[in-house]
Order: sequence, then structure tokens, then C-alpha cells
Amino acid sequence: MDEIIKTQEIFSQIFFFRGKKVILDFHLAAMYEVETRTLNQAVKRNVIRFPDDFMFQLTDKEFQCLISQNVISSYTGEIPGWGGRRKLPLAFTEQGVAMLSGILRSKKAVNVNIAIMRAFVKMRELIDENKELKKKLDEMESKYDQQFQVVFEAIRQLIGPKNKARRPIGFKLE
Repeated sequence: MDEIIKTQEIFSQIFFFRGKKVILDFHLAAMYEVETRTLNQAVKRNVIRFPDDFMFQLTDKEFQCLISQNVISSYTGEIPGWGGRRKLPLAFTEQGVAMLSGILRSKKAVNVNIAIMRAFVKMRELIDENKELKKKLDEMESKYDQQFQVVFEAIRQLIGPKNKARRPIGFKLE
């Protein structure tokens, strides 16, 4: 079966907020080929299905961070007149995206949800593989003497985070 949306495209739209991997409402709407307003109305009609660990609204500070990272072109808050976004976006966790399949029943929505679920699973596998690689490296390091210490340290720097001071807001697979 042809993937409607490529996993790499989905990865580029997954962000980390409040310690959770999320996809924003306007990205989901684009994937489902509906207006963001339509998606949010469907969610609002079924709000009981979306507890805080399934969906939450970004704060202004979180949203400004996205804008500064050039993920979103602009946002000026409550905009009078026509056009533009008037509310902060909703962020859907993996469980929230799964719950969307219960309220968006088109064939397109079902296929997109399947692709998104596969992307979340693939992301989890990649994270687990990195943990497994670190574990194997630790085991090898304990077996060999100090002459290989430089090699192990170089490998750790390659697989470890480059800058711990900065918290990433998304995940990108190269």
C-alpha cells in the first residue's frame, strides 16, 4: 500500500512540548486535507474524548518559540478583521491523534492516522535503538583496556546529544 504521507514528512511535524511528542492542529488539518477550523470544531464537539494527556493548547510562549524557529511564519495574537489565526494551536499527542480517527471518519482520515501511528512507532524504535547502541558501547568499554578509551569517547560524542543546554522542539530524521 502506498503511504499517503511519508514518514519523514510526519517526523518533521512532530515537536516536543511539555515532555510529550505532539503534532499541531494545523499540520494535522493539512494532512487530512481539511481546514484547521473544521478539525478544531470536530474536536470541540467531542472534547470529552481529549483529556489533557491527549491534547492541550500551546501557551503563547511555546507558540512564539515555534515562530522564532521559523516553523510558522507569523502570529500576532488576537487579530481583528479577516484572516489569520485567532487562537493558539492545539497540540495532539499520539493518543490524541488516535482518538481523532474516532471523530474523523473519512477514508483519507483513516489512512492518514495509520501513517501517523506508524511514524510515532518508528520514532520510538529509533530512540530505543540509540539506547541499545549506548548499552552495547558500555559493555564493550568494560571489556577492553584503556588504550581504546579515546575511541569509545569519540563514539559517545557522535551518538550523544551535541548541546544539552538547548532543548529540542522537534525531531528530524535525516
